[in-house]
Amino acid sequence: MKIQRIHHVAYRCKDAKKTVDWYAQYLEMPFQMAFAEDSVPSTGAADPYMHIFLDAGAGNVLAFFEVPNSPPMGRDTNTPDWVQHIAFEVESVKELESAKSRLEADGIPVAGVTDHALFKSIYFFDLNGHRLELTVDTSTPELSERAANVRWEMLDEWDRTRRAPRQAAWLHQGGGR
Repeated sequence: MKIQRIHHVAYRCKDAKKTVDWYAQYLEMPFQMAFAEDSVPSTGAADPYMHIFLDAGAGNVLAFFEVPNSPPMGRDTNTPDWVQHIAFEVESVKELESAKSRLEADGIPVAGVTDHALFKSIYFFDLNGHRLELTVDTSTPELSERAANVRWEMLDEWDRTRRAPRQAAWLHQGGGR
């Protein structure tokens, strides 16, 4: 079997309508479709829900479920906030900086612009508490190849030691450029 693509990724939201509006306003994602049922088709469980789908560009779909009869949303408290996130690519550094300005103007805290040598990113949270990243590819073929060339060596070292390998330390030490 060969996976063709990710059809969609789905997360929980607190309010489907507000989520559609927020993603349209801040990330310009059009609302594609919605499904709503009183029971879950895959399990038969009686649990009403609203399932919304947003166009994340290039055939990618971001979906959310509002499930009002479930306990309030939480998060995995054993995982740091910065780990679980959704990253979206934008076209240019100018577009990234413009998004940062728009978000901050509306009182949404933004971390970054962070330079990862291969790409630059900003980080923020949506209205549901999901961490989002906007990123722009700033790599060169040489930098991408340099990072790719050490991937297996790094993974093997990590697997043995559970310590950060240093083969790509240049990514965050300014040595990539």
